[in-house]
Amino acid sequence: MVGSLTHRILITGASGFVGSALSQLLERDHRECEVFAFGHGKGQVNPIDLMDRDAVEAAVSKVRPTALVHLAAVAAPLDARHAPRHAWDVNLTGTMNLAESVMRHAPEAKFVYVGSSEAYGATFQSAAGRPVTESEPLRPTTVYGATKATADLMIGQMAYDGLRAVRCRPFNHTGPGQSDAYVVSAFARQVAEIMAGKNEPVIHVGNLDVERDFLDVRDVVRAYARFATLDLDAEPDCVYNIASGQPRKIRHILDMLIARSGIDIEVRTAPDRLRLNETPVVCGDASKARDRLNWRPLVPFEQTIADVFGYWHQKCSAR
Repeated sequence: MVGSLTHRILITGASGFVGSALSQLLERDHRECEVFAFGHGKGQVNPIDLMDRDAVEAAVSKVRPTALVHLAAVAAPLDARHAPRHAWDVNLTGTMNLAESVMRHAPEAKFVYVGSSEAYGATFQSAAGRPVTESEPLRPTTVYGATKATADLMIGQMAYDGLRAVRCRPFNHTGPGQSDAYVVSAFARQVAEIMAGKNEPVIHVGNLDVERDFLDVRDVVRAYARFATLDLDAEPDCVYNIASGQPRKIRHILDMLIARSGIDIEVRTAPDRLRLNETPVVCGDASKARDRLNWRPLVPFEQTIADVFGYWHQKCSAR
């Protein structure tokens, strides 16, 4: 369990949606932790470019963390598809630079690699709706999924060379403050804009019949915090799905958001938003995290939807 010594936790991607939520959680509930938040872009207190090996070396050497949570990535699948070379550079080579630096300058630190359920890809098709476990093959079908799967395997291999790695495979997660590049937040923004009178009461959608395993970001970062602070054995097979185990139809999520508006909103299917060979059902088995971490989702999905909607309603009303 948590020891008496202060944990020095370095977070990459700390300025992002998930990184911000993790930083807030650690500062609120883990006073025994000293958090070093590294982000990318203008205005960051600790800016870091993962492609700059010297900068990565200097950062890790200076902090000498007891744990590192690696969130920095080209995280939106659409961004990865439009700029695949950049996605490979950041998600794979950037991860390698970071892991190598940890092995050199903080060899006792836990390296918490945040991958993605997208790494399973075509495995969801063969699972036919059954929750997928960590032992099943990584068969990515998207650029983003491929970059995350490859980095996942690389970190797993480096664990055999001594990296104290924990690999997480989170499933879809959302919450207030998420970019509208993701489906729940995109729907919530559109509904909020209609309520504010900025758009006609029509939403254009893709396939609403697919089912996805959704979590609240606040539940997801609780898992990351536990990996970083608990005295867990970091072994080569230390891989965990972070999932609810309960797939939800995208149509149902949109219906929940429209119901909150109190407005009669027309939903139109846009052919250009339909994807070929889209996976019908994505669902994860997180029993390993439940058994070893005593982790399970706690935030009701209805509360998640209410909070995402509330965020966009306030944002659109203030404009």
